[in-house]
Amino acid sequence: MQPSELIWMNGDLVAWDDAKVHVLTHGLHYGTGVFEGIRAHDTELGTAVFRLSDHLERLRRSAELYYMPLPYSQEELRGVIHEVIARNGLTEAYIRPLVFRGYGQMGLFPLEAPVDVTVAAWKWAPYLGADSMTRGVRGKVSSWRRIPSDSLIPHAKACGQYLNNVLAKIESHKAGYEEAILLDAHGNVSEGSGENIFIVRDGVIATPGQSSGILEGINRRSVIEVARDLGHEVVERDVARAELYLADEVFVTGTATLQPVPVREVDDHPVGDGKRGPVTCELQSVYEDVLAGRAERYRDWLDVVKVPETA
Repeated sequence: MQPSELIWMNGDLVAWDDAKVHVLTHGLHYGTGVFEGIRAHDTELGTAVFRLSDHLERLRRSAELYYMPLPYSQEELRGVIHEVIARNGLTEAYIRPLVFRGYGQMGLFPLEAPVDVTVAAWKWAPYLGADSMTRGVRGKVSSWRRIPSDSLIPHAKACGQYLNNVLAKIESHKAGYEEAILLDAHGNVSEGSGENIFIVRDGVIATPGQSSGILEGINRRSVIEVARDLGHEVVERDVARAELYLADEVFVTGTATLQPVPVREVDDHPVGDGKRGPVTCELQSVYEDVLAGRAERYRDWLDVVKVPETA
């Protein structure tokens, strides 16, 4: 991690190394928190945050689903994110707002614990590696199933739930793969450890739907819209495990990965010819223009921040 200078905590900017919580913080013990992963890009318009209002709305919904009333409005948090980027002199950044139950209450009934909010931003390279967008990654279907909606709330981006993803990620890494693919409780494809997943088969783009235990990704939604604007048929449906092996292309999307990333192999089965496919290439090309501010059609996805020049 590349530290920046300041982190916003409950209304104040504090030095990076001073952004601390009490060891008896409720969220530390029980995972009672929600968060977002957001990116700001160096665009032709200046530094701009990608789909900030959508991210903040999902943060609000996630907090509400876990009975954590946000003590700040979405517009206030938008201003905070702009300030954190600007005060740290960042022209591009990964942004992490975090809402969690703080110090003052122990045990499984959390409603009397305070709700704390922090926002940090720093430079972070693509999650799956700088060359992942061209070379692709090797994926492994995990033995760990995606959490079902009758146990927790997959639609919420909640801290404690990510133990599920951590187990899958570690398993795939120890087995020599770059990413894990989780199946849902019915054995259908759900998502990667930190991304939504798409397949291309017989000219149609398919992606698991809301009933497959997915987090409804902002980048997932964006790629679906871009693909349809390009004339591709995109369907949300159950995706069988074997379709990962039979697909012409497989790719994943997520804020941390930066762009759609091709999956060149799943469980030692090459996907297509084992290289990045034409649909993935096309989507990457347009997405790059979107994130750089060159795509007029999607300019409203960019929330421009005035960032002071750094020496």
